[in-house]
Amino acid sequence: MYHTLDEFLQDWVFESESTLHLFKNLTDGSLKFKPNDNVRSAGRLAWHITLSMSEMISRTGLSIGTIDRNEPVPEQAERIYLTYADLSAALTAAVRQQWNDDSLDEEISMFGENWQKRKVLASLIKHQIHHRGQLTIVMRQAGLKVAGVYGPSFEEWASMGMKPME
Repeated sequence: MYHTLDEFLQDWVFESESTLHLFKNLTDGSLKFKPNDNVRSAGRLAWHITLSMSEMISRTGLSIGTIDRNEPVPEQAERIYLTYADLSAALTAAVRQQWNDDSLDEEISMFGENWQKRKVLASLIKHQIHHRGQLTIVMRQAGLKVAGVYGPSFEEWASMGMKPME
């Protein structure tokens, strides 16, 4: 959990940039790719990551812009990318401008429980990482390149002239 806003913001900037790097490799045609009926499509996963950011942070009293949860997954990968980028920038600005370190101790109602805002921020990042991992698997199955996050991806190893790790 976060003790300061700076701790969160440092993680958020890295994680949101990583998400954007992954989203850059989505194509319009890949958004509907779904390896089987028990898995969300690539577009649904990317859109869920985007929608959840707005939904979770709005429960804390911050407004970063909202998207109708019933809105269908966009058909253009660029729209998902741009919407995510805009919401992420708005989240960063809102947290910087409207909260301070003491705000992290405040409790809000989240999913039928009382959570400190620090827990909301930690959950927001973990939720994004979780679904980003799912998205990388679906993207691989769709034949797309994936961006490395915590280390080089297969393609990135090769582009550095190194044998990819097995």
